Amino acid sequence: MLRLLLLLLLLLPLSLLSGSVSLSPSEVWLALWGEGNETLRFIVWESRLPQTATALLAGMALSAVGLVLQTLFANPLADPSLLGIHSGASLGAAVSFLLFGGSFSLGVLTAGGLCLTVFSAFLGACGVILLLALCSRIVHGTLGLLIVGVMISFAVSALVSLLSFYAAADGLQQFIVWGFGSFANVGLEILPFFAGLILLALLLLLPFVPALDALLLGDDYARNLGIRVRRSRTLLLLLGGFLVAVTTSLCGPISFIGMAVPHLARLSLRSGSHRRLLPATLLWGGNIALLALMLSHLPGERGTFPLAAITPLFGVPAVLWVLLRKRRDI
Repeated sequence: MLRLLLLLLLLLPLSLLSGSVSLSPSEVWLALWGEGNETLRFIVWESRLPQTATALLAGMALSAVGLVLQTLFANPLADPSLLGIHSGASLGAAVSFLLFGGSFSLGVLTAGGLCLTVFSAFLGACGVILLLALCSRIVHGTLGLLIVGVMISFAVSALVSLLSFYAAADGLQQFIVWGFGSFANVGLEILPFFAGLILLALLLLLPFVPALDALLLGDDYARNLGIRVRRSRTLLLLLGGFLVAVTTSLCGPISFIGMAVPHLARLSLRSGSHRRLLPATLLWGGNIALLALMLSHLPGERGTFPLAAITPLFGVPAVLWVLLRKRRDI
């Protein structure tokens, strides 16, 4: 755990140093203290600092949700996209870009750009969350709920395909760019709101650690320990869905982090206790997201790589490792 914390403390300043404009450590230090020229202060405060904080928070949120879902569904390949929450956010963004053309007016009220996209994506993700919460009261067992989530994902993806088919070229291009994912959408003015929502939801996960440990051994064992299984599962799904909704609406659909990071935490700890796994998963998630952010800046002055091209570099090896490990266990 200490090594993960030290790695995080190393990656945070390195992230501030990486970008299309080459800055020395002294220049970054001066800019952080409000000194140096205006251009340097703008680069550090308005671009690199928000991106670094957003990557850290988004990585922690998606990793924690991945751990919770893998425990709830007893599925090592479960991730935040499994239940259709990513698809719900994509539908909201598609409505914003493809149906309203990136702007919406209602009387004297007008919304457009990032504000409308975030609001629409958040509503789409929350709609899927509420639908899943209702289904969790009707469908018995995690397998049935998992199938419902997958079917919701297929249905929502079909709606997005229809909107894309009839959309104008400009709106379709904007929607595709949003789908690549980016940590640059959270500016300094939005960052406190984003950080507050993520940290609050993560804190609310902590009381459910004993329930997650009990659920590892099955629903009957958890009930014998006094755990209200259905209530705990519903609340965990709502918290996890909320984390994914906030992250996806602002950063776009970021794949593989939620699936891969919990396995890295288990591999480093060799423990199944969530009292240790959850903090390790949060640290691993922040580290991996910061690495992805820095890798996206590798092209330098020629531009940046989209996150959708970076995160599979970590996720694919983790999935292959899980499959090979299960094959050895057979």
